[in-house]
Amino acid sequence: MRNAEFNNPRLTEVYDVECLWGRDDEFFLAFANKTPGSRVLDLGCGTGRVTLALAAAGHVVTGVDPARASLDRAQTKAGSEKVTWVEGVASDLSDSAFDTAVMSAHVAQFLSDDEFGDTFSDVARALVLGGRLIFDSRDPSYRAWEGWNPVDSRHQVTLDDGDTVDIWTEVTAIEGDRVDFTHHYTWPDGEELVSDASLYFRSAKTIHRLLVGAGFDVERVYGGWAGQPVGDGKDDGDGEFVVTAYTFG
Repeated sequence: MRNAEFNNPRLTEVYDVECLWGRDDEFFLAFANKTPGSRVLDLGCGTGRVTLALAAAGHVVTGVDPARASLDRAQTKAGSEKVTWVEGVASDLSDSAFDTAVMSAHVAQFLSDDEFGDTFSDVARALVLGGRLIFDSRDPSYRAWEGWNPVDSRHQVTLDDGDTVDIWTEVTAIEGDRVDFTHHYTWPDGEELVSDASLYFRSAKTIHRLLVGAGFDVERVYGGWAGQPVGDGKDDGDGEFVVTAYTFG
């Protein structure tokens, strides 16, 4: 299944165990909190880790995601009643409905260039003039995909029911800035589920060009979750582009 970790109910549980609250989430929350009590869009909200924290911080939050299984899981969590959950995509958003937009967990990397332009144009439309945007995208100079192989990526997680799931990833193709890969999940009884996906590793220059074309001014591009400068592909950063921008008229 394509992007099964978001679309398969069994794998959404695995996703939550693997993807716990971290420094990246703190960064996104702090960014939103610069505008207290704002109307926040969490686009690609998944199972709601950041969404629920935004709502708990006093924002008026809408979580939007096309994956029904992820939204279903999100709505089982404490505080979910404070969030407006929408099964949909950016083109479904109303005009000037939000002050801040958040796209965490590298959700922007799932978008092709055409999808990126269309999505961010819709986000710009959904934000008020001067509305603020933050998202992350892996810095291609760190070549993160080189660790996506059956040896280096193999790990286990333990679910709430005690089952231990063996997980590993393999890259299946590289074409330009697109990396295709497959996640493998194996349960103790031998059942295996797989999730196929593609991520786009864009340069900072490409991201800047696409954002400007979508109606944004780029404010900052950080190199990681300490707000540090962009690194050079070695050991001096988090291997991230953390992009902040705002809409202009």
